[in-house]
Amino acid sequence: MANYSSLLSFGLGFLLLFHCCFAQIEQVTEGGGQKQQQQQQQRYQNKCQIQNLKALEPQQRIESEAGITELWDQNEEELQCANVAVLRHRIQQKGLLVPAYTNVPELVYVVQGRGIHGIVLPGCVETFQSEQSQSQQSRPERRSQDQHQKVRQVREGDIIALPTGVSHWFYNNGQSQLVLVALIDVGNSANQLDRNFRKFFLAGSPQQEFQGSSQSRSRSQKERESRGGNIFSGFDEQLLAEAFNVNPELIRRIQRQETERGIIVRVQEDLQVLSPQRQEEEQEYQERERWGSRDNGLEETLCTLKLRHNINDPSRADVYNPRAGRVTSVNSLNLPILQHLQLAAEKGALYRNAILAPHWNLNAHSIVYITRGSGRIQIVSESGDAVFNDQVQEGQLVVVPQNFAVVKRASSQGLEWISFKTSGFAMTNQLVGRNSMFRGLPEDVIVNSFQVSREDARRLKYNRQELTVFSPGSTSQRE
Repeated sequence: MANYSSLLSFGLGFLLLFHCCFAQIEQVTEGGGQKQQQQQQQRYQNKCQIQNLKALEPQQRIESEAGITELWDQNEEELQCANVAVLRHRIQQKGLLVPAYTNVPELVYVVQGRGIHGIVLPGCVETFQSEQSQSQQSRPERRSQDQHQKVRQVREGDIIALPTGVSHWFYNNGQSQLVLVALIDVGNSANQLDRNFRKFFLAGSPQQEFQGSSQSRSRSQKERESRGGNIFSGFDEQLLAEAFNVNPELIRRIQRQETERGIIVRVQEDLQVLSPQRQEEEQEYQERERWGSRDNGLEETLCTLKLRHNINDPSRADVYNPRAGRVTSVNSLNLPILQHLQLAAEKGALYRNAILAPHWNLNAHSIVYITRGSGRIQIVSESGDAVFNDQVQEGQLVVVPQNFAVVKRASSQGLEWISFKTSGFAMTNQLVGRNSMFRGLPEDVIVNSFQVSREDARRLKYNRQELTVFSPGSTSQRE
């Protein structure tokens, strides 16, 4: 009887622990079924009467001391339909993208380079702690003890999930430019302001392009914002000094940042942060990736959320064809936080003249950013009209609305892209191939629907045996 009571107590304690951990994650990510339902209803309210899509390029360029930020025009009809905004950071060596937070969730893709990423989760302790003395260039140096929350090494191919309202920063410690492309999901239910994204900078001197829609502000507001100012700039100097318990002179320094520095500032010496050696961290990361499928759901709490997943490794491809290319997805199954952010991503690589099977996205818009090479994309609406039929190249952006049919074909240079999707578990349905709509139809349905012979119906069903990525067919037109 005593053993039964102990077992019962243990079981109740375990369930309580699970409930607390899950509730903690729900709270920080604005998750939950009700939130997701509200988000979908908000997306359905958009007017997506798109007759002609086009390849989009950045329209605004903001220069900083150690890099450039480029923004796509959020007023473009395609982006308004998908309810998203997109920006790109080009961070030079030793460039620091200063801490900031956003009113909506973000997905960041590392297009090029290596760096360090830090995120400060509310209520979590500083788990990285330094010793009282450190050695630099073989000479002992006395340093004050530092402690901060976890930082992560990032590299090309990483997808990084950023929850709403959580401050984060990036630093380029690599040997080349660090290029980041970020999707900002303004249609997410976590956004309770309006359909403009707002970047709240905790340092630096941001320009007005980050502060919501320029059309809705008065002239005096625009003039005030054009001078640049971080969050601390608007507070009373004496009140902040008292809150920080520091000298007002120090407060004046953080309030009045030099405007020419912008939001990407240059670090004069190497950035001193506490972080495991790159080789050690990457080994641990690979181990977590290898054994991640065995997690039981209790490993992730608020302070240990997995926020990064690399989708550039060919060995992790979901679909691979040695003659055509590969496709790799990240969603709520392999990066659980995406269930609460309601975002996903797909990385595609097509070899020379290869084809991505014609398909449609069942439950998400797809925002396609071309990372390398060039090719042709065709998009067809519900009325059978080709709303997009053009060549695309590196650096361009194409929005594929939900349920619109799309096909991609690489040029002789090949084609690579990253697709951001507005669902935590985005699904597609192929029109052609071994796992396609045609393969699921009875022959008689094809014969009578298209008025073709039975032999032609079989050709339509079985001539293409490949999955998702197709090698060039015998009738393909070479570019």
